[in-house]
Amino acid sequence: MPTRTLDDRWLVVRAGVALLLANLRYWGSVAPTVRRELRLWRGRAMAIEDPELRALALKKLHDEGFHAEGAAMLATLAPRAQRRSVAVAIVALELLFDCLDGLNERPSEDPLADGERMFRPLNRAFALPSEGTRETAEPPPQGGGYIESLSRSVAVALGRLPRAAAVSELAMRNAERSAQAQIRMHAVPALGREQLEGWAEVEAEQSGLCWREVAAGSASSVLVLHALIAAAADPSMTPEQASEIACGYFSTCVLLTLLDGLVDHEQDTLDEGQNAPGYLTLFADHEELPELLGKAARRAARDARRLHDGAHHLMVLVGVTAYYASAPGAENPLAQPALARLRTEFAPLMGPTLAIIRAWRDVRHRASSFGAKVGGES
Repeated sequence: MPTRTLDDRWLVVRAGVALLLANLRYWGSVAPTVRRELRLWRGRAMAIEDPELRALALKKLHDEGFHAEGAAMLATLAPRAQRRSVAVAIVALELLFDCLDGLNERPSEDPLADGERMFRPLNRAFALPSEGTRETAEPPPQGGGYIESLSRSVAVALGRLPRAAAVSELAMRNAERSAQAQIRMHAVPALGREQLEGWAEVEAEQSGLCWREVAAGSASSVLVLHALIAAAADPSMTPEQASEIACGYFSTCVLLTLLDGLVDHEQDTLDEGQNAPGYLTLFADHEELPELLGKAARRAARDARRLHDGAHHLMVLVGVTAYYASAPGAENPLAQPALARLRTEFAPLMGPTLAIIRAWRDVRHRASSFGAKVGGES
């Protein structure tokens, strides 16, 4: 029987309070902005002239819009006056990342070069605009430049935050690492796994992680970027503190990617041969996944609790875990043992967090079903 990761009762109490406060802040001052931004981007996606890109953008909004809603929970870390800008940047960034991920799945004769060109808007999102353009920049009309509009929206919103300059360079490095992991994983069917392994081994040097964990964590490093955006809202944030946040959240990213692979395992198996292999294929022995995830959870919890306001960051970690543990694919046979291990690791916080996220999913599903019904009757 594994020991619990959360054996500090006072830390658990503070994380529970952080969960309550985060929900109060989210529904009171973040959710309205998130809903408005998703409606805005849905309208812009519908105006895209390229039918393939329009279909992809709308599919991502429909199937994965919940990713942006969940990521925006990090805006609750920001002072109230800055939460709107943080939420605007996080929503646009998540939509940008998901869309680029979808575009990167298309066949290519030169997947590395084409992928690098495709992901440039992700890096540009953290190159701060000039002072005179921060408040006036508008995306192109009539659906033109949807990807660039998302990138620009991130940059403009980030530029309004007091410590944007303290996170910009670090965010660009993490954006590049995330892009490389995505590009190289999608290139495996065409170029083999060696190019991914070679890149990840270099990235893993002095990290204490194996190359597989680095590849997995890098792929989900958009979470690091969200955390850095939230950090930029803190007027006292230093570059050193931003670096600590990036390192701490990278541990959560490793766990996130493995969880995503677990809950999508059955669908990925059905799609095998059509898309790039999932990250679980990097780990040959699936029997070891519960122990692997348990180890990743303990490391992520350790790194989260070391950060300033560690209880709130720990709450985010448990929230990420509960997000995947409540997903429809969480009932598949491969996922169940690993998720049972994580429920033990993160007890007693997992119970209430799971309840909240399941209720959140249910409300969103009902709203989506109602919207589809009304749309069908009109």
